[in-house]
Amino acid sequence: MAKAPTKVKTASVLAFERKLATSDALMYAGNWQGKEWQPIRIQEKAVRGTISNRLKNAASTDQAKLDAEIQKANLQRVDTAALSADTDTLKLVFTLRVLGDLAIPSVCNDMAYQDELQQVINGYIHEQGFAELAHRYASNLANGRFLWRNRIGAEKISVAVSAGEKQWTFNSHEYSLREFSHKEKGLNELAELIAQGLHGKSWVMLTVEAQVLLGAGQEVFPSQELVLDSNSSKSRVLYQVADVAGIHSQKVGNAVRTIDTWHPKVNELGAIAVEPYGSVTNRGVACRQPKDKMDFYTLLDNWVTKGLKPDPEQQHYVMAVLIRGGVFGEKAE
Repeated sequence: MAKAPTKVKTASVLAFERKLATSDALMYAGNWQGKEWQPIRIQEKAVRGTISNRLKNAASTDQAKLDAEIQKANLQRVDTAALSADTDTLKLVFTLRVLGDLAIPSVCNDMAYQDELQQVINGYIHEQGFAELAHRYASNLANGRFLWRNRIGAEKISVAVSAGEKQWTFNSHEYSLREFSHKEKGLNELAELIAQGLHGKSWVMLTVEAQVLLGAGQEVFPSQELVLDSNSSKSRVLYQVADVAGIHSQKVGNAVRTIDTWHPKVNELGAIAVEPYGSVTNRGVACRQPKDKMDFYTLLDNWVTKGLKPDPEQQHYVMAVLIRGGVFGEKAE
């Protein structure tokens, strides 16, 4: 591709809508491969815990002060969710809609920049297509990554993905969470359908249903709400939809787009969610530092305004961020 004109500057207002639209995931209890399922309800529990946080130096070195501190009751009121005593399996259900027209931003206030950006995106689609990205999205459905903590220690995990009359069933333990080399017929068919949706060739709505064999009465883990009210009587509030325990759509979407194995710290962290700076909040690191010229904004600006095409792996990354959606305009100084 010829170099973009030097007069093209990054638009100050630029936004893309997300192309993988996930619903909240709802949680039900039943028995493995059973047909009867009951909603999992959030229960409230009041517990008397112990003092186990790191203490100030004076309290930790003075035995009398330490004794006085640990005798204090750590009273907590928390939400909890679990399978009933006569059920051993969690069922998680959500939908995923795949949208096309990636080359058209939802908002852009600079037509010259938009034209150049569309050429870049259409050039990528023509040269690379969406096969690689779609395969990775499909893999994250098959491996059950969206189950998050509910996946840990499960004896069996079965994921069924349906689109109309088509259905694919996957044994999630057969699919890696760190890389995406697994190839088989069902996964390839699902990936092809997702790619068609990203191309805008067909309307794609997927229903995803996971069954997780945990054991009778075992605790399950819905999303935890951010408690903004300082007067809240509970220290842990769990998410629910119409009295059914659930996982936020944002958290489900984060799992589906955890496909970035092209970042510099891949050997340490494996696949991470696609983010402009490669942020991994639970580790407190940004894997794509601007100083290394590996962040989304540097790669996109060089590609669109300077005609410097990244390596194919980083091209996939840039397009995955656009599929993620967001506001990407250049802020004024």
